[in-house]
Amino acid sequence: MNKPRRVAITGAAGQIGYSILPRIAAGQVFGTDTPVILQMLEIPPALGALKGVAMELEDCAFPLLQDIVCSDDPNVAFKDADLIFLIGSKPRSKGMERKDLILENGPIFTGQGKAINDHASSDVRVVVVGNPCNTNCLIAMHSAPDVPNDRFTAMTRLDQNRAKAQLALKASAHWNDVKRCAIWGNHSNTQFPDWTNARIGGKPALEVIGDRSWLEGEFVKTVQERGKAIIEARGLSSAMSAANAALEHAGALFAVHGADDPVSLAVPSDGSYGMPEGIVCSFPCTTDGRGNWSILQDFELDDYAKAQAKVSTDELLEERSAVAHLLG
Repeated sequence: MNKPRRVAITGAAGQIGYSILPRIAAGQVFGTDTPVILQMLEIPPALGALKGVAMELEDCAFPLLQDIVCSDDPNVAFKDADLIFLIGSKPRSKGMERKDLILENGPIFTGQGKAINDHASSDVRVVVVGNPCNTNCLIAMHSAPDVPNDRFTAMTRLDQNRAKAQLALKASAHWNDVKRCAIWGNHSNTQFPDWTNARIGGKPALEVIGDRSWLEGEFVKTVQERGKAIIEARGLSSAMSAANAALEHAGALFAVHGADDPVSLAVPSDGSYGMPEGIVCSFPCTTDGRGNWSILQDFELDDYAKAQAKVSTDELLEERSAVAHLLG
């Protein structure tokens, strides 16, 4: 049995937290030979609900769950954490502009980034789920100057999963057969779900589906607007699929993913593929199983794909400008 890994989760009593916690405790990130200690953070009004979540975790009697910490203080919740899920964020209210949401969440992620800097493990990995996750990740990263930038990633795995599913359904295939389907840009309705490099059963998606107008139109729009469609259908946000994607995102960092089936991660841009530097942008990535990622360099972006990605990276540049005062 390996030594225990400390996993911190913010917004732990929320819908996504409630869905993700038992799966972490069951070993779905680090494997069934690694005990875990769950360090759960909530805002003070939700501490009662968090206590109830802790009681349920105890009642599950997970063999791998070694300890539970509940707190409203990020300095406590992030103490020696090896993996941190930043799930909690202020939700967008009716009529709120995206730029206002970014400004409302900025101080939250500034404080959490500082707590990560001061108290997390020296080898910590941070997965930002709370929206707008790309720019929240950028803020937290800049607030943790002693932590290497590449330890911070934001989640576009949900978008990748949505894109794979839509391609598979259209092709009457299984989503396991869809490879090299990447997300470029922002986790927002400007993202570009890249069908141009996707493969279905080893063949180009366009060749298999044979309908470019559907790929450029309905497919892209469906993936971009999927979260809104689920809220309209369910009356609640997509907590189950978001929790699953967060687990897969973190699990991918601690597994090996090669060029045949890269994972979409929003990471600090180094200018690859002509994407602007200084933003947290989604790219197709490979992983080494030790928490490290690399941007895969063998995708080909035609003029159409570049134009689609630029719309999303332009939005990310606007978001960065809106929070420039928080970036030091």
